[in-house]
Amino acid sequence: MMHRHLLTACILSVACAVPARAEEPLVTYKSLSPEVALELARAALVDCRNRNYQVAVAVVDRFGVTQVMLRDRFAGAHTPGTAAGKAWTAVSFRTNTGELDAATRSGSLPAGLRNLPGVVLIPGGLMVESGGSLVGAVGVSGAPDNGDEACAKAGIEAIRDKLDF
Repeated sequence: MMHRHLLTACILSVACAVPARAEEPLVTYKSLSPEVALELARAALVDCRNRNYQVAVAVVDRFGVTQVMLRDRFAGAHTPGTAAGKAWTAVSFRTNTGELDAATRSGSLPAGLRNLPGVVLIPGGLMVESGGSLVGAVGVSGAPDNGDEACAKAGIEAIRDKLDF
């Protein structure tokens, strides 16, 4: 009798452990085309130029891989790496870097994020989304105050009509 209950319990546990729906062997995702990524970067650079800022602009795909890097001729040597780091950080944590900067101040629980390799927690890295999906991020570096973020927003706005693809 005990063996029968044990056998029934084993069969039920195996049957319940099998997922109701098998996982798909392939996944589908949205990503920015190189042309749209370049258009975004150019629009952000032009917006910064119109504000008299010399900057670098980086656009990364949804995985954090750089698609486009533009550096204005007088932007500092540090700006390309910083722009790419901001974009990578935004896409990696799925949060704009200005928000991450505020959330990771000294003394806060997530402050340790500031010590991770490659993380750049300075405003100016913004996620790019389409239909609720993360498709990439843009990072701008070299403008004073909140200029980086303003230029990044202008770049995203320039391609907004193409994001609902």
